[in-house]
This record gives sequence, structure tokens and C-alpha cells, in this order.
Amino acid sequence: MIIIECWIENPVRSLDRTFTYLSHEEAQPGARVSVPFGNRERIGFVEKCYTVEMNQEQLEKKEGYSLKYVTKVIDHESLITDELHDLALWMRTQTLSTAISCFTCMLPGKVKPAGKVKHIVQERYVRLSDEEVSLTPKQLEAYMLVKQKGKMKYAELRQLYPNQASVLIQKNAVISYEEERKAEDRQYAPDSSPLPLTDLQQKAIDEIRSSNDEVYLLRGVTGSGKTEIYLQLAAEQLSKGKQVLILVPEIGLTPQMIQRVSSRFHKGLAIYHSGLNDQEKYEQYKMVKEGQASIVVGTRSAVFLPFQNLGLIVMDEEHDASYKQDSQPCYHTRDIAIYRGRYHHCKVILGSATPSLESYARGLKNVYHLIEMKERINRSMPSVTIVPMRDSISRGESFILSDVLKQKIQERLSRHEQVILLLNRRGYHSLLRCRSCGEVIACPHCDLAMSWHKDIHKLKCHTCGTEMMLPKVCPSCGSDKGFASFGFGTERLEQEVHESFPDACILRMDADTTSRKNSHAEILDSFGKGKADILLGTQMIAKGLDYPNVTLVGVINGDEGLARTDYRSCEMTFDLLMQAGGRSGRGSESGEAVYQVFDPNHYAVESAAHQDYEEFFRHEMQFRHAGQYPPYTYLIALTFTGTDRRKAENAALTVKNALYGNFKTIGPVSLLKIKDMCRERILLKGRNLDEMRNAVLEMEAAEKADLKGLRIDVNPMDMNG
Repeated sequence: MIIIECWIENPVRSLDRTFTYLSHEEAQPGARVSVPFGNRERIGFVEKCYTVEMNQEQLEKKEGYSLKYVTKVIDHESLITDELHDLALWMRTQTLSTAISCFTCMLPGKVKPAGKVKHIVQERYVRLSDEEVSLTPKQLEAYMLVKQKGKMKYAELRQLYPNQASVLIQKNAVISYEEERKAEDRQYAPDSSPLPLTDLQQKAIDEIRSSNDEVYLLRGVTGSGKTEIYLQLAAEQLSKGKQVLILVPEIGLTPQMIQRVSSRFHKGLAIYHSGLNDQEKYEQYKMVKEGQASIVVGTRSAVFLPFQNLGLIVMDEEHDASYKQDSQPCYHTRDIAIYRGRYHHCKVILGSATPSLESYARGLKNVYHLIEMKERINRSMPSVTIVPMRDSISRGESFILSDVLKQKIQERLSRHEQVILLLNRRGYHSLLRCRSCGEVIACPHCDLAMSWHKDIHKLKCHTCGTEMMLPKVCPSCGSDKGFASFGFGTERLEQEVHESFPDACILRMDADTTSRKNSHAEILDSFGKGKADILLGTQMIAKGLDYPNVTLVGVINGDEGLARTDYRSCEMTFDLLMQAGGRSGRGSESGEAVYQVFDPNHYAVESAAHQDYEEFFRHEMQFRHAGQYPPYTYLIALTFTGTDRRKAENAALTVKNALYGNFKTIGPVSLLKIKDMCRERILLKGRNLDEMRNAVLEMEAAEKADLKGLRIDVNPMDMNG
């Protein structure tokens, strides 16, 4: 008898174990199977498959329960490598997640072990048969083309020989069959050579080459040439027949990195990010698995691609919160990259101008090999002007664009230089408040204000996506006196810039203008080619972009993030300001940044203005030490969700009382309702992460509470999530 042990697609934590089935055929570990589970069919993910010398009756007597048969073996080859299998089980213990959720997050949507089996696009091919048939000269010509190629797409044959293609099949001269559609290996014409290195760049490369350390933290100021270091190290590994992975935090940064990589390496490039559909992701996944891709550029999920022979992993902008997954398993890409680097015995480079405090602290303690480049290639850092907005508004200036910023924009436009304006909030107005009762129009599904979008004349929730027309009367008091508007977003900023500079060509880049496929690349390509004078947008334009003609960056409401009730609010504000300012003056002309803020004396603002990461690090570490926040402690957030607030509270309290150890347990704290789900959070804080993990596992094993809606986040980055 063939026995299959598999993980079952199921969100219930108590079912996080393998289940045993009988099978009429063998299945590889890592393949999907369809199995009866309860009263329905579910997808299983094979852990083991083996044969025993017993019949079904003997097996059931031995096990003590009846055994069911696998309904269908879906995959006849493993979807994952042995390395990824072991990685998933490691993630399970590190993130306190279910095994099936770890396997699921690794795979492209077409083959996830979850939900219904999705159809994979097939393509029709033809190849020669073994039969000898009589052919006309034109048919013979088509026949010889197929023979020459070995096999070819039927559509291609039909395009070249429209009258002969179907006849060859009818005569059985060629055989028609289907294969999974594969990604085309896009050929790029290399148009750039390695750039000459500065002394700092050469020193950094030499240090990485000569050291046997596993992980390198490359802290280089914006414009210091980190990308060129990545590319030259990548070239060395590719020349050895190795594969290279380059990670970027957001899809908005992918087009420029793809352009840099493709111009240097003309073939074997795979691209993997959220802008691809399920079929495209599957094709890229297979391309890597089959060894056709030598270099990959991708966002967070690209870290799970099935590499066979990795020689280098680069994680650019390593500080970015986008590298942290916010749903189970709540992994951090950095941890996965380091795990895979050790497995493949390859070096991992973490690059940033503003490393996370945790990474920089590890660099100072020699856990990571710290390399610093404190000068730009052009040796010219942008000058920074801080505009206190309270003073500007009191003088009667615009609350959106100060006179100082307007004057500097006009100077750049007159010199045909480009400007970037950053406002980390989209929409037209941030919220609308009733003129009678003062109530804010909130999302019906979330405890959040809805933003007014003038272009679509609708209110929109930026968390769940709900849209609604502006009500004629107040939903709270029924007043028809209308609503007062507060706050502004990128849509309102765009209008203000148009009114102030009517002759300027403006591009807006935010979640509203980049929802269409390839829109990120199109906007950035237009700006890079000088087709626009001003690029304005949210944080997606604050980092990683390199345009030599940009000589001015303006950050609107630059210290707004300080109002967040989050221990990382200062770090995020500093990162945003310093990264945004770094987009300016990267070419031959000197650059300038203008920070419009309400608290000009805050150390995060002052340190960013001085472009002084070390100064900020010293201040922020004092705050972290006083509050015993990471990197001085570890955190685990346990969030209970449900439609009933009282049930979520009771579950959280029950769990809190079941947790024991040398750590603090804070909460439960009620969080804002999101997508009709009430949320209660308990926070574990302590110096021994393993002890905290074990305490959670012991609590789960005791099953003293309903854990169905429990989300566990080890070392959370967003305390409001």
C-alpha cells in the first residue's frame, strides 16, 4: 500500500500536523494532492510518500482509525526544492505559523496549496511523427521547418504556413500536443559597461571579496554608488555559473533596477513582483526552477524562488518596512535571505543609506560585517532648508506650498531642471467633518476616516478600498449643512502645483495613478526622459530613484509621521526625510532639499537635515533603551480578530493568563476595527526570544482559548497593524 502524509489546507492552528491517506499512485514530497477532509475536498501538500507491506485492513487496525484514499494527485513533480521544504519548516518555528501557511506563501498563486486548483495556461506545439506521408512542395517546406526546429508553436507554424499547418496534422505528418506556457527569456542588448569605481567603492568591493563573513551591511549615503557595487559583484558570480538575487522593497523601485541590470547583463533575467499576474509569476517561478534564469530582480516574495545555485543575494533599501510580511507567516525578508545565503554558502549584502537600527546595531557588534561609504560619487551632498510651517502659515502663506519652496521650484523650472515633491498621503482631502455635530465621515467597515477623492467624486477608505458617494446629510445627526474638509493629499497637492506653475508638466505617482499594469514603469520612464518637470507622489518616490537632472526635492508635511503612536515613528520619519532628500543633486548640478515641518527642532528632523545617520542613531538608541524597545528587547504581538469585540477580548484575556515566563505581557489593547473585524492585541516584551516563543507554543498546546482568529507577529514593525 502507498501511504501519503500531507499538510492540509486549513487555517485552524490545532490542525497544524500531517494527516495520513492511502493512495493508488505515488506522489513526490512538495506536490499537491486533493483529499477528502471532513465533508469536503481540500488541497493537501505532500510531506512524505512511502510503501508498506500491509493491506488497508491491517493498516487501519494498526493505526486505530479508518483511512481514506487520496482523491487525486495534482502535481507529478515537486513544486519546491528540498531547501525550500526545510526553509518552510524553519519558518514555522521562527514565526509561530502553521506549516501550510509557510508552504503557501512560497508559491505563485497558480500552484498555492490553497483553495481551488487554478488552470495553468497551455500552448499548442507540433513535432514530427514517425510516419512517412506524401506531401506537396509547400507542405514539405513547412514539414522541414518543424524538423529543423525539433518542435515549434503551432501558432507560429500557422502564421508562416496558414494553408499547410492543419493539413500536416490531418495527414499525421506532425503531431499536435500541449505544454505549459513558458516565460520568454527576454534578450536585452547590453548598452553599459562597468563604471569606474571611486576609492570608497573599490575599498568596499575588496573588503567583501576578501572576507569570509556571511552578511554585509553596506551603509552608503544616497548617491554613493551602492548599485554599481551590487552589479560588479553580481558579474563575478554570473561568470562562475552562479545565480544572483537582487531584492528591492517596492514595485515602484523595480523598473529602474531592471533597467540597470538588463543594460549590464543581456540574458537570463527573471522579474518577480506583485505587478505580475498569477500566470506570469508561475512562468517566472518555473524559469528559475529549471535554471533558465541566472539573475533575478524582485520584491519580497522573490526571496522564495527555487534557486539551484545562488552565488549572491542583495537586499537593497534593507531598512524598508515593505520587507516585512503583514499576514501569516509574518516573516521578515532579511531573515529568509540570510537563511538562504547560509544554505548556498553565498554572501548576503544588506544595503541602505539609513539601515534599520537593529541592523546597524548588529553591524557595530560585528554580527554583520559593516562597511560604510560616507561620501557621494560627486562628493556633493544636497543642502537642506527647513521650513517651519507654523511660521509660514501665520504670515498668510499657503498651508500646502510655502513661499520658500515655491521660489525654489521656480528657480529650477527656469533652469530646465527637475523637481520631486513628496507627500505621504493620497487623495484630495484627508477627512470630512460635519459642520453641525463635528463627526467625521468614517468607513462603514473600518474605524478610519474616509478620504475625499475629487477626481472620482467619491469618498474612499485607503485601508479596505470601500468607495461611496458624498452623503447629502450627515450620517450621524442628519444635518444638511454640509461638511468641512481637513488635511490634504497628493491629489490636492497636484492641483496646488498646477495653479502655482501652470506651464510646468506634472506627473503624479501614488496608489491611485499606479493601479494599472506597468504604470509604475511608464511614469518613471517619462520622468527619466525629461517629459515632465515635476514628479510628485507618496513614499514610493522617496527612495532608490536616480535622476541626474533632479536638483530639488520638497517634502510636504515631512514630520507628520511623528504623530504615530508607534515606537518606530521617529525612525520612519528620519528615513523618509533623509531618503527623499537623497534624490536631489545626484548629477553634475548641486542639489537641495526643502523639509516643510511643524516641529523643526525634533532630533529626527535635525539629523535628516544634517544628513547625519550616526547622530540620529545615538538619539534614537537612547529612547529605545529608556523604553526597552528593540533592539534592546524582542517583541511578539498576538492579535485576536473577530466580528464580536467581546469574544476577541475574552480570548485575549484567556491567553494572557496562560502565558508564563521572564517577560512582560502588555494588554490586551483594543485596536481599530479593520474590514469589519474587531481586534485585540497582547504584546510580549523580553530579552529572550526563544523563551517567549516557547511560552506561546505551550499556550497553544494547552488550547485554553479559541485561537481561530489569532495572528502572531514575531518582532512586529507596525504596532498599529
